[in-house]
Amino acid sequence: MTNTQTIQKLNEALNTLIKAYEELQNDNTNLKVRINELEDEVLDLESTKEDLEYNVKEFKTNTEADNSNINSMLGKIEGLLNNKVNSTNSNSNNSSEKPQNNSNGSFNSQSDIKVEEQKKEDENSNKIDLNRMASLLNGFNN
Repeated sequence: MTNTQTIQKLNEALNTLIKAYEELQNDNTNLKVRINELEDEVLDLESTKEDLEYNVKEFKTNTEADNSNINSMLGKIEGLLNNKVNSTNSNSNNSSEKPQNNSNGSFNSQSDIKVEEQKKEDENSNKIDLNRMASLLNGFNN
């Protein structure tokens, strides 16, 4: 091989290396661009995650406050209902008369009627309380 041939082969090898280097540089540049895009996406995702965590925390706080308010309201409603039931029971105990025996040993029919009327009145007062409780609960939902 002569010097000219050697120089020509070295020149071809150098051109091949330069071409490979340029391709690697292009690949490297493309990879750097992609890395920057991915880093931007990561930042966006982290920001979204922080927003979601804040929203979850706020939701939990609101839920706990709502549960506390609901429990308080239910306690008040139960208290009102218990007072209503207790007053109804004490009224029925105070106003109920013992059935009287007739001369033949049977109970007075008027007493039986009063007992039936008292039962109906108790049932109606319970219905009123349930309706009242439902309307109160509906008011809280609005």
